[in-house]
Amino acid sequence: MNNFSSHRVRVAEGVELHASVAGDGSPIVLLHGFPQTHLMWRHVAADLAADHTVICPDLRGYGASDKPAETSPDTYSKRTMAADIVALARELGHERFALVGHDRGALVAIRAAMDHPSAVTHLASLDVLPTLDMWDVMHGTSAAVGFHLYLMAQPPGLPEQMIAANADAFFGYFLDLWVNDPAAIPPAVRAEYLAACRAAVPSIVADYRASAGIDVEHDMADRDAGRTLAMPVTVLQQDWGAALGFDAAGLWRAWAPDLRHIPVTCGHFMAEESPAEVTKAIRDLLTR
Repeated sequence: MNNFSSHRVRVAEGVELHASVAGDGSPIVLLHGFPQTHLMWRHVAADLAADHTVICPDLRGYGASDKPAETSPDTYSKRTMAADIVALARELGHERFALVGHDRGALVAIRAAMDHPSAVTHLASLDVLPTLDMWDVMHGTSAAVGFHLYLMAQPPGLPEQMIAANADAFFGYFLDLWVNDPAAIPPAVRAEYLAACRAAVPSIVADYRASAGIDVEHDMADRDAGRTLAMPVTVLQQDWGAALGFDAAGLWRAWAPDLRHIPVTCGHFMAEESPAEVTKAIRDLLTR
């Protein structure tokens, strides 16, 4: 990204994250989603960097960050990936920061905010439900929209083989299906996303596999203990509830007492399709 410096930062034993950093002021960490890299924040990050320190990492297992082998369910648990982000911010000089996540990055951000409330001052989530709720609302034939969740939840071996056999078709399917304005992801950016995913099939599958197992366990433990998100939370979300029959704001409110839930009309890749709307929501969050 233009005017951003590149860093490789050790965040755990044998794991370094790549991050692009720019700006000066209170820190904001932006976490990308699937099937993307930190490049998805190129518009939003440039705007925020005018008066904030903006940190855009590639998540563990994605992009130019390290992709450790899945040796246990913890390797790609959101708890582990969240700890990466807290360590990254600390190594860059920030003990406290605002955190914004899209898609997979939002699940990491939620876990970071839950596990490290003293570090995360504000939380924004783009177009997900918390993991436990996501699985709860998937039922019947309507769950077919999330077929990839079930495919990548399977034990190691078959999902990786099937996806790697035609990785560009698999990942490209979602880039095409989930965007309302195809021009928002120009060919060069799309090619970069596909190349990054093609090189990361095992770790991407491991990330999803964790969300069908250990991540659910962690969410259930939090819910059973009555733990909630302590900081101001903003959620931007397509109206999936109308299609699948659930109240997204209500589900979110159970986790986030200080919640602002904003429905959007753009596609899933909202930071690229509607960057001004996303940037405004982030800036408004920081005033709370």
